[in-house]
Amino acid sequence: MTEITRISPAELHPTGGYAHITVVEAGRTAHLAGQCPMDREDVLVGEGDLFAQIDQVVANSLVALAAVGVGPERVVRSVIYVVSDRSEVLAAAWDHLQAGPLAPAFATASTLLGVTALGYTGQLVEIDLTAALTD
Repeated sequence: MTEITRISPAELHPTGGYAHITVVEAGRTAHLAGQCPMDREDVLVGEGDLFAQIDQVVANSLVALAAVGVGPERVVRSVIYVVSDRSEVLAAAWDHLQAGPLAPAFATASTLLGVTALGYTGQLVEIDLTAALTD
């Protein structure tokens, strides 16, 4: 199995549960497209409800990871986009993600961004994941 090492040097600021650096020994990776809060019928889930949208994005991410034979513990990089410029909204999104079934994905090198808009009208969140595949 491809080894994943997570490092947070003492000389850098403490993190909110993620690692500053993730090292993956040579191996295969899967780069997931940004997962959106859309259902199988291409309908936005949870219009106006950030947490409902996060739950749909998490569900979609778990399906995508399973399709390549891995779970969230094999994620080596995540980028979370939230439509907001308010720190408390971003923190609430992070906390909600940390409490859910995709939480192990965010123990790695993670970035949380507040943005002005995403691709679908009414979309409030999107998650981009990279996973190390098993050998």
